[in-house]
Amino acid sequence: MADTIIFYTNPMSRGQIARWMLEEVGAPYEQVLLDYGTTMKAPEYLAINPMGKVPAIVHDGRVVTECAAICAYLADAFPDAGLAPPINDRADYYRWLFFGAGPVEAAVTNRAMDWDVPADKQMMAGYGSFDATMDGLEAALTGKSWMCGAQFTATDVYVGAQIDWGLAFGSMPSRPAFADYVARLRERPAYQRQKAIDDALIAEAQGKKDGPSPG
Repeated sequence: MADTIIFYTNPMSRGQIARWMLEEVGAPYEQVLLDYGTTMKAPEYLAINPMGKVPAIVHDGRVVTECAAICAYLADAFPDAGLAPPINDRADYYRWLFFGAGPVEAAVTNRAMDWDVPADKQMMAGYGSFDATMDGLEAALTGKSWMCGAQFTATDVYVGAQIDWGLAFGSMPSRPAFADYVARLRERPAYQRQKAIDDALIAEAQGKKDGPSPG
């Protein structure tokens, strides 16, 4: 089938974001599971993504990496899913998609590694400070159902996954706007399908790692 997508992932990775997006668009896909440090770094996969990380998709011979790019690409490749606003109404769509890929990703990662930006260096950091980034994210959601208003879009898949994980693992502050948003996300059938698939894969991998229990 011409539209079948090859999806390279590991269930314990940001590949969960790409799978959620694939489930949202309803596109047929074939998953290829990769392991850290082995198949993810093998020449065959490095030819697809020289970074040696997942996720990646190949669609009709075209390679797309980086979660935000995968979400935006799939929204455009499968327009019937309605996951991108009309061209003339994409200001918030692009704004918050790239806010998630830039300031949010950097701020959360740096905080997790105990890297705090000194006050006199905040102008040099793309996100300024962790608190300013969280305030901006909260402002984007306040008074709206979704990042772009009434329409759920690919931006909600990407940014929503970050907030979902942030609340689950304590890497983002628990704020009412975040909690209410995540509750709405978790009601989506595509979100639930993705979680069921990846949770099962994680459990299977954990079972293989633990080995058979002694008799």
